[in-house]
Parts: sequence; C-alpha cells; structure tokens
Amino acid sequence: MSGYVRPLTLPPHYDPKNCYLADYSHPDTRVLMDAALVWRGQNGLTPVGNDEVIINVTAIDNQRDFVFPPPYGTLFVGGRSGTGAMDDQARAMAFMYKYMGIITEINNTLDTHVVFQVFFGCAHLNKDGKNPAPYTQISADEYRRGDYRPNPEMAAQLGVDPVWLQKQFIYYCEQLESTGRYKLTIWPDHCLLGTPGHQLTGVMNEMRMFHAWARGANNRLEVKGGNPLTEHYSVFKPEVMTTWDGQAIPGAQKNVEFLRRLMGLSGQHARKNKRVINILWGQALSHCVAWAIDDFLVEINAQDPSLLKTVYILEDCSSPVCVPNPDVPGAFYVDFTPEGQAALDRFRNAGMNVVKSTDPIESWPNIQL
Repeated sequence: MSGYVRPLTLPPHYDPKNCYLADYSHPDTRVLMDAALVWRGQNGLTPVGNDEVIINVTAIDNQRDFVFPPPYGTLFVGGRSGTGAMDDQARAMAFMYKYMGIITEINNTLDTHVVFQVFFGCAHLNKDGKNPAPYTQISADEYRRGDYRPNPEMAAQLGVDPVWLQKQFIYYCEQLESTGRYKLTIWPDHCLLGTPGHQLTGVMNEMRMFHAWARGANNRLEVKGGNPLTEHYSVFKPEVMTTWDGQAIPGAQKNVEFLRRLMGLSGQHARKNKRVINILWGQALSHCVAWAIDDFLVEINAQDPSLLKTVYILEDCSSPVCVPNPDVPGAFYVDFTPEGQAALDRFRNAGMNVVKSTDPIESWPNIQL
C-alpha cells in the first residue's frame, strides 16, 4: 500500500443507530457470514495473510457496562457530554468499516470480574460495618488508622486469615500510591462474568465477526481483571503483582504474548520485514486506556523505540470517567477529564501519534502504508 487508501462504504447490515441501543445484538451468524463474503467480493478484499503492512486495531473494554447508561450499564463512561462512550463507539465503527480492507486484526480486551475483588465495596467494611460506597477512594493511612478493614467474608472466599488480608490491603494501597496514579478506588460492580454487562456491545461483536469472515482474520479476545487481589486496568499487566510478605499474587503476571504480537515479534503476523501499525481506542481514556498505553509505551521503549511512531491513539473514540452529581446540575461527583487529557499529552510527547478517526488515514503523521 502507498499513498491514497480507498475508503469503503458502510455494509448494508450496519446501522449507526445501533451504537446507541443497549439491547441490539446482531443478525444470525450465518446471515452475517454470508453478507461478509458477498461484501468481500464486491469490494475486492483479500485475506489478511497477504497484508504487507500489519495494522492491528485494539478496542479496549468496549463492553455494555461501560458503553451504555443505567439501567443497562453499571459504569457508564459518559464523559462530560453525557453520551461519550456511545459517540466514541459510533465513530470507531465507522472508522473500522471504512478501513476494513487494510485492517489486519481486531483485538478486543474484556474487563472481567467476580463479586469479591479489592476494588468492589463488598471487599471492605468501614467503622460502621458497612461497605464503602462507589467512587470512595481509600488510602493506606485510612487502612492503618482502622477507618477501613477487610470484609471477613472476602478472607473466607480467599482462604486467608483476616489479619493477613488487612496487611495485604495496607500494602496494596501503599503500592498504588507509590506509582503516583490514584488511590484505591471503589467502583460500582461492573463487568461481572456471566452478566449482560460483561458482553461486548452488539455492534462491536458484529464488527469483529464480520471482519473475520470478510478478511479471514483471527480476531482475538484478551481477558483481564479476574484476580481478586489486584486491579487490572491495563490489559498488559495488573497494578500489583506481589503480596505484603513478598510472595507473587497467583496468576498476576504480564501479558507478554499479547505485547509481542502487537509489536510483530510473534504470532501469525510476525514482522518478517513487514511494517506494523497499532491503532488503539476504547474505555475509559482516564483509566484502562491510559494505563494500557502506558504499559505499551514502556515495553516498546525496552524492545524497539522506533515503533513509537507507528502507534496511533484515536482521541475521538475514547472518553474519561465522569460521574454527574444528581444534586448539582452541570456538576460532576467525579471528573477524570484532566487525567485523560494528561495521558494523551504524555503519549504525544513520548513520540506516539494522537489522531482523529474522522481524518483520512493517509493524512496521519508518520503513516507509511
């Protein structure tokens, strides 16, 4: 590929209005597959194995709990506009259908949780013996003072002594604070395995399957977040990987294989003198997107810093966490917009590219198609 890239028209099955419908599923898979094969022939698409430039699109946590407002989503990423994640999704779908002919692989990350985890209210008790409310931030000092203590029911779930868990939670808060990111945040229950909120949105699942059939792509799901003792904002590694007594948290490890695949160092599309481009978007910009790209940045710098200029972040397809204050019109109970913008500035200054999905891809900086 070089120069101008022919954008494709939207396929007949896709309706942008479905980006705003929480209950939208997708056509019967056989119907969708047949439509993809017809569309492939009409547009002259070739199998991804023939791609000279490997273009990976990683969609971070585009799941129902994040994309749709209550009662459908429990942790809606509305941004300051109030429709953020839904608007982001609509722009991302238009972009991916438009450039489906050159996208090699679509990777979806899935935030995946169980009931008792360190960032859910049921893991902790305050002085009154109650679970802390969503969006409460807990510091190590508060745990040391006894303002909070572990819920003995979680200790029983883990098969550990409550005293051990108390030491672990203090240590955990200390480790979070030492990174300079955030204190331990209590989030609403979200992306619980087996619930509708855990699922990819209907248009996202439809897109990944349609692309797989249209181009013979091995689109993957990357699951993260199920360890009860640590947060896992980034798909590449958990926030904390050790316990207070120096032991490894079981199962808490870096996702080396995914990192290597995105950099073209392993897997079906290992570079072999081919160029690799990575495009990332998803929810929420202030948290899972920011911390995943932070980890990706560190790994690229360690492996091959020249790859930084081949990373593109779709700034108009990601929103920060903003929770409106119902008692004060126009105000927010929490607003992580500044943190999201700071993350974009950080990535731009590091040499990555922050772009808009609506701009022609050949106009992006440093792009070599």
